Amino acid sequence: MLLAIDIGNTHIAVGMFQKEKLQAHWRISSTYKRTEDETWILFKAICADYGFELSDIKGVAISSVVPDMTFIFELMVRKYLRLEPVIVHHELDLGLKICYDIPGNVGADRLCNAVAGFAKYNGPLVILDFGTATTFDVISENGEYLGGIIAPGVEMSALIMSQKAAKLPRVELSFPATVIGGSTETSIQSGLLYGTVAMIDGLIEKIHNELGKKSETVATGGLARVLLDKLKTVQYHEPFLTLDGLRLVYNRNR
Repeated sequence: MLLAIDIGNTHIAVGMFQKEKLQAHWRISSTYKRTEDETWILFKAICADYGFELSDIKGVAISSVVPDMTFIFELMVRKYLRLEPVIVHHELDLGLKICYDIPGNVGADRLCNAVAGFAKYNGPLVILDFGTATTFDVISENGEYLGGIIAPGVEMSALIMSQKAAKLPRVELSFPATVIGGSTETSIQSGLLYGTVAMIDGLIEKIHNELGKKSETVATGGLARVLLDKLKTVQYHEPFLTLDGLRLVYNRNR
């Protein structure tokens, strides 16, 4: 089995693959305070709960945007699984050409999304990832990673508003019935959610104009399910795109 680990700023997504099939997946909070030993105890408990034998894990792939945590997970894998993990970075064989001013600055999760998205949908393709930040990644029909857009995530925006404005509360991230909010709470919800929808649809139209053609658009990330029905420019939802990209990168480089 393959253990795929995607380390983000807010959550760590984990998947267990048997060949191409995702057998199980879970998320834990990202924290710098867990040692490799504490991390192992947590992983061992979760694997046991799913009924996995740790001896069945034959490979590990890691993507990370948190360097300090990458080191902890590398130590854990080497110490307890006695495996050498594949760490995703731009110099691996990705099957894509990275057309970025500094290729090493592209986040590993974005590389995984691009690999999995292009493998399934070809190009041109726009991939939306609703994480701590909302990212757009653009892949050409020739398999070129052209770049993208990084915007504040919905949850990040909500948190900053409540922290910086004394009278603005934290709100549930759900769409209000009308764009014009009748209360402080619904006004914030409208700005966060309808505002994000307008931003995404508007930016994807601008991307199409720059490309000179329409593209397929696929969404992933935790909040995709909340926004998908309101978006006019998104055709597909792939909740495990990053994990699947990890599997593909591992298979190309193991």
